[in-house]
Amino acid sequence: MEVMVNYNLILAENQRLETERLVLRPVTLADASDMFEYASDEETVVYVFPLHQRVEDTEAAIADYFMSNPLGKYGIELKENKKLIGAIDLRVEPANKIAEIGYSLSRKYWGYGLVPEACEALLELGFEKLQLIRIFAKHDEENPNSGRVMDKIGMKEEGRIPNARLAKGKAVTDVIKGLTIEDWKKNRQ
Repeated sequence: MEVMVNYNLILAENQRLETERLVLRPVTLADASDMFEYASDEETVVYVFPLHQRVEDTEAAIADYFMSNPLGKYGIELKENKKLIGAIDLRVEPANKIAEIGYSLSRKYWGYGLVPEACEALLELGFEKLQLIRIFAKHDEENPNSGRVMDKIGMKEEGRIPNARLAKGKAVTDVIKGLTIEDWKKNRQ
């Protein structure tokens, strides 16, 4: 008999995760200034979401996305200075025991391995506590840096979807990369 997993309860119990350099925690309106700093930078958000023009745009995004349904959504905070530098989420599909990871990080912090570090914490949560069978991510094929993050955490390319969606008025080809529980366990040995 399969054990039923209460995904919301597990996510509620794990709203704060720590890594060596990071705290993954709920995003609140108090984070608006830090988030606006990177959400108003065109290079940071070009593949992620519309550019924020005013801090009020950021406050609305926080309320609408992070606070209205907070489970599985985390701000990425640097331990050394308690600054919010990005966001990451784990979007669980309970019926299929799978989840998608998505992330954004301030351009000022690119190249330091911070997103892979945050992703590893979500992989552990997903595979160990949520008992998922697969976790995947997708990126615009024109954003290979995001794909390299996926490679670093052990994801393998599963396919490409031409014209997968419209992003900022342009048809985008998505590259899907994923990791199974079996491969995750092998990679940890």
